[in-house]
Amino acid sequence: MIHKKIKRASRVSKYILYKETLVDFREHVWAFIGSFVGIGLIALLHSRSLIDQDNLFLIGSFGASSVLIYGAIQSPYSQPRNLIGGHVVSALVGVTVYKCCPHYIWLTAPMAVSVSIILMQITKTIHPPGGATALIAVIGSEKIKGLGYFYVLSPVLTGVLILFFTALIFNNMTPHRKYPTTRWFTRKVRGLSAKKLIK
Repeated sequence: MIHKKIKRASRVSKYILYKETLVDFREHVWAFIGSFVGIGLIALLHSRSLIDQDNLFLIGSFGASSVLIYGAIQSPYSQPRNLIGGHVVSALVGVTVYKCCPHYIWLTAPMAVSVSIILMQITKTIHPPGGATALIAVIGSEKIKGLGYFYVLSPVLTGVLILFFTALIFNNMTPHRKYPTTRWFTRKVRGLSAKKLIK
């Protein structure tokens, strides 16, 4: 009896793991197009407004966010509240920690990441790339550190909003992809657009 239950549980878990690795070709295409356009728009903004030495708009955590919001759109960590809130909370934490003790990287780097994790948990905005956003505020170039709290507005908030609006467009172009998956968005925003179509 126990042997049968273990065998069945093993089959079910193998099926679930196998099913999770199956991604339709269309998913690959839309993930590529969305991430290409999202990061491309940030890079275009970067190239049009800054000289080549100023790498301010393209921060590494945007690449990780792109993986979530274009490649794993059903993940709770890729939803708008988590995407926008996680980056903004983490950027605020990173800048604040750096301003408190800028000369001790051995203290500021782990403090920024750890406090950002706790605040993302408290605010229910966990977004794993947010940890990198906090870390970049502490270990980034002098130009990034020199931005102070403007770092939160640009590059973080502007870049995240570009990624978010690109995700809204490209993740909803087919009936197979729905982003975001939150109930509030589904009821409010999609309901409003349906009412406008009816009128």
